[in-house]
Amino acid sequence: MNRFSIIIPMLNEAEHIGKLLQHLIENAKQKDQLELIVVDGGSTDNSVKIVEKMINVASSDSDCNEVLNRDAGKVLDTKFSTENFTRTDAENKTKIVLLNSKKGRAKQMNVGAKAATGTILYFLHADSFPPKHFDQFILNELQKDNHAGCFRLKFDSNHWWLRLAGWFTKFNFKACRGGDQSLFVTKALFNKIGGFDESYIIYEDNIFISQLYDCNQFTVINKPIITSARLYKKHGVFKLQYHFWMIYLKKWLGASASELHEYYKENIG
Repeated sequence: MNRFSIIIPMLNEAEHIGKLLQHLIENAKQKDQLELIVVDGGSTDNSVKIVEKMINVASSDSDCNEVLNRDAGKVLDTKFSTENFTRTDAENKTKIVLLNSKKGRAKQMNVGAKAATGTILYFLHADSFPPKHFDQFILNELQKDNHAGCFRLKFDSNHWWLRLAGWFTKFNFKACRGGDQSLFVTKALFNKIGGFDESYIIYEDNIFISQLYDCNQFTVINKPIITSARLYKKHGVFKLQYHFWMIYLKKWLGASASELHEYYKENIG
């Protein structure tokens, strides 16, 4: 039976990470085949502590919601050890792993992929919540010989532009792709491509997805993954969308990884 390794790069995600881990455990159809790998890139908020407590309460009668509400938003007063933490849920056999990595989503996701024991890798942002029975939807695609893909996107916002942008993600065009839609890929195909290009501090998802399209190995599951619109709320919907388009255009015109990162730092942060 195929085992899922869900890889979540994390940096200061105290608001979301505990809720996401709960969501994944509660909404997977085959909990006994689930491996949750959180890869921290040096969080300075309470993210790591929350994951550690989720590991500790995963197979106990403790109230996870109480833990999350109590700890979210606090600042850690001690430095996170490089020790890796694991715990297996005795009833559901859900494994949670916490790893440490250098900062950078590409680096963090590669670290997670290397540690993964599953035959299916599922890369997920900490503020994106896949649909109920997401694992079964992915298995259905694998049975159709689709070795990589994503879900269509839905923002947690009613802004008309974000609803329209989400609607476009149901189409299987490379220009409609992004990391917030999550990404599943067989470990064999991931290794064949060579993983994420760590020279890209931003746009790393699109670079990897572009390689999947070049291999004719990409599909879109017509079920929504709900993702946070927090960056749009912070910068403004149209201002942020403009900058995303500019990054896409600059890459198309041949901009380097460092040039894209410089533009991102200057205009988005």
